[in-house]
Amino acid sequence: MISSQSITKYSYEFEPDLFERADALEDDFSNQPLSILMASAAVMRDFGHGLVQSFSPKVFLPLTQLCRDVCGYCTFAHPPKKNQAVYMSRDSVLSVARAGVSAGCSEALFTLGDKPELRYKAAQDELAALRHPTTLSLLVEMCELVLSETGLLPHVNAGVMGSDDLLALRRVSASQGLMLEGIAPSLTKPGGAHYGSPDKDPIARLQTIALAGQYKIPYTSGILIGIGETRTERLASLLSLNDLHQQYGHIQEIIIQNFRAKPGTRMASSPEPDIKELLWTIAAARHIFGPTMAIQAPPNLTPDSYSKLIDAGINDWGGISPITVDHVNPEAPWPHLAELRHHTNKAGKHLVSRLSVYPDYVHDAKNWLDPKIARVVMQSSDVDGFLRTDNWYAGMESSPPQIAISHFTVVKDHKLLSILEKTENGCNLGENEIVRLFSARDGEIEQICEKANELRHQTVGDAITYVINRNINYTNICGYACRFCAFSKGKSHENLRGKPYDLDMTEISRRVKEAWDRGATEVCMQGGIHPAYTGETYLEILRTVKSTCPDIHVHAFSPLEVAQGASTLGLSVEQYLSKLKDAGLGSLPGTAAEILDDDIRRVLCADKLTTNQWLYTVEMAHRVGLKTTATIMFGHMEQTVHWARHLIRIRELQKRTDGFTEFVPLPFVHMEAPLYLKGHSRRGPTFREVRLMHAIARLVLHPYIPNVQVSWVKLGIAGVRHCLNAGANDLGGVLMNESISKAAGASFGQELCPKTLESLIKSMGRIPQQRTTLYRTVDHAWLAQGRDWDPLSPIVNTAPVKQALSLNL
Repeated sequence: MISSQSITKYSYEFEPDLFERADALEDDFSNQPLSILMASAAVMRDFGHGLVQSFSPKVFLPLTQLCRDVCGYCTFAHPPKKNQAVYMSRDSVLSVARAGVSAGCSEALFTLGDKPELRYKAAQDELAALRHPTTLSLLVEMCELVLSETGLLPHVNAGVMGSDDLLALRRVSASQGLMLEGIAPSLTKPGGAHYGSPDKDPIARLQTIALAGQYKIPYTSGILIGIGETRTERLASLLSLNDLHQQYGHIQEIIIQNFRAKPGTRMASSPEPDIKELLWTIAAARHIFGPTMAIQAPPNLTPDSYSKLIDAGINDWGGISPITVDHVNPEAPWPHLAELRHHTNKAGKHLVSRLSVYPDYVHDAKNWLDPKIARVVMQSSDVDGFLRTDNWYAGMESSPPQIAISHFTVVKDHKLLSILEKTENGCNLGENEIVRLFSARDGEIEQICEKANELRHQTVGDAITYVINRNINYTNICGYACRFCAFSKGKSHENLRGKPYDLDMTEISRRVKEAWDRGATEVCMQGGIHPAYTGETYLEILRTVKSTCPDIHVHAFSPLEVAQGASTLGLSVEQYLSKLKDAGLGSLPGTAAEILDDDIRRVLCADKLTTNQWLYTVEMAHRVGLKTTATIMFGHMEQTVHWARHLIRIRELQKRTDGFTEFVPLPFVHMEAPLYLKGHSRRGPTFREVRLMHAIARLVLHPYIPNVQVSWVKLGIAGVRHCLNAGANDLGGVLMNESISKAAGASFGQELCPKTLESLIKSMGRIPQQRTTLYRTVDHAWLAQGRDWDPLSPIVNTAPVKQALSLNL
């Protein structure tokens, strides 16, 4: 928690050479043709933001329209009105916020006048009745109310503030903002736009913005152009903001807002800046702040200039409300989203919904947000840090969102087309190219899925394969503390989700025999890393299975179990794998991979194998003649760059060993995962991300790994249909007993009979094909064995005996 006592405060002062720097820049920018200045700004913007043009779906909450300032252009603030409350009531705030939730909003924008209680007795009296000393104290209560009751993320524009108020609001809001507007000395003098407005003193405003930087508050600022400043003074304002951002890194967006003359104000007859002046300022701001800064211009203030604003270098439309007016500019209605999307697509960009806090700060939520806010932000975001726009998640019973191809102009990107062409020609994609694929939006997703499906057809034809198998998880006791795992039980786990068990060999043998009688060709065996297990335990399990059914294929033991078993016997990994193979091990599941990047593993599963240890163990398996699968568990706390690195590491190992039979994307099931329950993860991947993962895996791993599997346990029947049309060709196993996803909260059944699988496959016009674990043809005489099943006998999860003592269970 940030404490005001722990921050070194200072009084803001202008840099001595600020206006000289601005004057030099003004000469440089003004000596260029506007078209050239805009073109170079657009190139910079594209480098930082690609094809994304974002906006925040919000509700506008004018907590009070009283203000002690008297700005010459403002119609938002007004004196108290008879028989009218000074402040919005709790019920009014909640009513608007709940309507926003229903309309798909994510942000609650609180806008209010500055310190009205210092000017109006009506404000003082109403605050006293509400038992609040200040307007800002009331604002804290209202932010907390909206956050707790609706889940909307408060963003507050509350004027000039000191340390205590900034910190109090940080605890209940995702972001804050204060428009600098301008630092021209003339603005605060008689006749100036800010004359008589003490809170428009630029030093006071910059001081507030600086304090926000010290307190690590994601912040919005910007300038209002055309209110009496010169171009040099305008650039000086932008430079002063950039200086603070370079020092603290907290300014997440810059707004370039054009003055609009309003009847009834002192500046009603003042000339408005023309479009060229607005475009010049936007382009200049992009050059000052660089490629990655979010720069916006309100679309409702220049409704006929969407493409021009984009051409000048903006990447964001700001907040757009489907239910509330722009209370600061009520004469300027928000554009309808369909219209905004049309113009955005026409300009070659994807319209993407965002949160009130921008992606860079979402990805570093631990440092930038209060833990309570970070939890909501993580749950509301997708992998890119933008707003999660579907309510689907892995393991849920309802169908995934309907896939609708946009009717708007298709955004064509030559870079994307070039990447897709490379995959068709068998060229290996690099990290940045894979990240670009994962950033796909709208029609690009369909392009990628279609290309993946073409490669699938070329590689494995139209067959969809599956294996009849049984999962046997022999223990759920584990000495590791993976933060995503809802399956394992042990003293290091805060929640014991169900009773711990440790199957005896009799129960393992019974389950193997039952699976064989039902036509299984494989048993898939994994468990927790029981502290009492040694390498001999895994060998005993193998001997039990093979003595029960000598011909069944044993697909067992994650790389972590192998490494642990080898260590307990004092053997090298390669030596132990040879012993396992000799005892009857047929292949290994490539689980415990999670994300093969140590930046993520250090947080997700710090005590498990490192990336290199996992890759080494799997490579040793391949060297001794054991095939493995490869997996990725995605949708928790990682980013697309980590997905890219994971895929590349799998591909490079496959090029050396040719030991992977298939690649299996495993969407994170969040419901009971400790990582999620503590507010440190997303709600699993979005369905967009699920489709892209299967499709891009096909593209990246082609032609080295021919099979891409989709998990019916995670996605359900409706979900797998989409992925089977996006490059996947395998449905995995019927499982018979699936317990790991169920423990995490998945709703789908624990087995799926072959008839159901084949019915699904045939309904898609594809060819069902039962396979062995190693993708060989199943003996024709054995096929009928798995068609008519007797119900499974009730499972017996043997309670742990002496081993439990070491875990205090």
